[in-house]
Amino acid sequence: MEASSRSPPHVCVTGGGGFIGSWLVKLLLSRGFAVHATVRDPRDAKNAFLMQLDGAPANLRLFKGDMLDYDTVTAAFAGCEGVFHVATPVPEQKIVDPQKEMMDPAVKGTMNVLKACSATEVKKLILVSSIAASCFTLDWPPDKIKDESCWSDKELCKENENWYSLAKTTAEEMALEYGLKNGLHIATLLPGLVFGPLLQHVAVNTTSNVLIYILKGGPDTMNNKFYPMVDVRDVAEALLLLYNKAGSSERYICSLDQMDLKDLLGILKNMYPNYRCTDKMVDVDYKVIVTSDKLKNLGWKPRKLEETLEDSIKSYEKAGLLQSSDGKPFRLPYIYRMPPILE
Repeated sequence: MEASSRSPPHVCVTGGGGFIGSWLVKLLLSRGFAVHATVRDPRDAKNAFLMQLDGAPANLRLFKGDMLDYDTVTAAFAGCEGVFHVATPVPEQKIVDPQKEMMDPAVKGTMNVLKACSATEVKKLILVSSIAASCFTLDWPPDKIKDESCWSDKELCKENENWYSLAKTTAEEMALEYGLKNGLHIATLLPGLVFGPLLQHVAVNTTSNVLIYILKGGPDTMNNKFYPMVDVRDVAEALLLLYNKAGSSERYICSLDQMDLKDLLGILKNMYPNYRCTDKMVDVDYKVIVTSDKLKNLGWKPRKLEETLEDSIKSYEKAGLLQSSDGKPFRLPYIYRMPPILE
């Protein structure tokens, strides 16, 4: 009885091998949690780094988790008091089958997570949504900064074939409604463009590939969009903050700096003059300006963009990701080559 009272709280992180998920697992272990992390294949060598994190041998268990397979989800959640639902597809190439590639994994997968939380008596769910679930609407006054009351227009997303935004908006709405109807404590986090150092280098995430692409001077023309940005470590801190302090059915935008990609390029050229940064950009009349005041009022204290960039690029250099290419064209992830949503 005495031993069990000292046992660490158990939580599950879906998508534990991913960019955000792995940093969250690292943070939770450092704060004394016992963590269940879902990955596609626990035996895959690319997930070995997770078991090398401080505290992992004693307090981390890897579970095979397919969000479309309800049984694997419930198995991972068993014995957990909280869940962080991080797993989500981010398109690298043009989406051919929106239902199969985006809507099913994001929406049906989230519904399986919700039902599994109820079945395993999970007390609290923290859902990673996206700034994309709050940006794309024509109804918001152009001179008013977007906050958590702003939702993306699903019909507008469909018309523009913006399947990522549609999936994230639909999944978040569904989750908050489910929480209200079923008494499940749910809070959602809406990160901007997530940069930061890599914990693993086998599968590089989409946003990191954007920075790598810029530094290597790739051939594609980029839209000079206005993006909210945030450090992956600050996203992990925000998720734990929501777990500890957020009320139920609350949304929180998570972003620090907001600037044109052209301005980001200027900072990178100044910090790293030896890299042949790309300068192929076209200006677009499209800006996403948001506020994270609600999250900061909860106690969130993000780091500066320059620190994020410096730590990111150090990790890319260490992994050899910025070395000369092998002759194969290095392409910008499709999501950043798409025409702007609201022209």
